[in-house]
Amino acid sequence: MLRFAHLAGAALALAALLVFSGAPALAGEQVIGVVNVNTATAAELEMLPGIGASRAKAVIEAREAKGGFKSLDDLLAVKGIGEASLAKLRPHLTLDGKTTVKPE
Repeated sequence: MLRFAHLAGAALALAALLVFSGAPALAGEQVIGVVNVNTATAAELEMLPGIGASRAKAVIEAREAKGGFKSLDDLLAVKGIGEASLAKLRPHLTLDGKTTVKPE
């Protein structure tokens, strides 16, 4: 029983740390709105499901190298983004306009 209490306390502490540290959206958390991949900051990209700091950085580096994305399919050249992940992200992505993404 004591071991369970220690594990539960550690899990609670980790959850609180993630919430209060401004961590990006947790896996499975839904978002509404869109992210303009041609203008988004790393923090905005990280709000998307499956996009962490390293993938957001890779998107920004690819965007700068290409001078912007012409098609959402251009994201397939970014390390860590394949057909399946792009399919999940597509409803939340745009090539122009304002970034409006926020947690649901």
